[in-house]
Amino acid sequence: RRGNDGGGGGRGGSRVPLIAAVGVALAVVGVGAGAMMAGGGGDDEKSENQPVSATAPASESASASAPESADPVRQQAVELDKLLAESGNGRTTVIRAVGDVKSCDNLPQAAKDLREAAKQRTGLVASLAKLSVDKLPRHTELTAALNKAWQASASADNHYAAWADQTAGKKGCKKGAARTTSHTQAGNRDSGTASKEKAEAAGLWNAIAKEYGLTERQPTQL
Repeated sequence: RRGNDGGGGGRGGSRVPLIAAVGVALAVVGVGAGAMMAGGGGDDEKSENQPVSATAPASESASASAPESADPVRQQAVELDKLLAESGNGRTTVIRAVGDVKSCDNLPQAAKDLREAAKQRTGLVASLAKLSVDKLPRHTELTAALNKAWQASASADNHYAAWADQTAGKKGCKKGAARTTSHTQAGNRDSGTASKEKAEAAGLWNAIAKEYGLTERQPTQL
């Protein structure tokens, strides 16, 4: 009996280490699987939550779709175009007034119209000085030509107005025609200067107008 008890005790003792070993192995497998799951989940979460930068494409898209009005050169050209549209106003009135003076007709009104035209030309010079045109091609030459043209036109109109006053006076007319005076000559000289400067200004402006689809103008329209 003791022999059998001893043998039974030996077999029972060998089972304990075996069960313990299996338990340890399962624990190791469980820890490894848990680590793999934890690591895999972290990578997936990181991948899913990783921010995607859209700054460059958005910037490029905004730049590509920027309106033409954002072009600073075009903006300056548009503003100058508006001023030039005013410069032709009154030309018909001036031509008619000078014609009246030559024919000794309606002299007081002719003198008044000519002085008003001179004020308008002076106003254009003042308005041009307030505009920003520094980004326009050859802007220095363009503004110089416009200023000289408008100043010369204003001077010519004032001289012609003074001529009208002289013509309305004693012996101002001879056989229905105004006598030539120093004011007539000065007006003609300034008018010639204005025409020359307007031709130069028109050439410079029209190059800009073509580039930006704005109104091209003849010298007589300035």
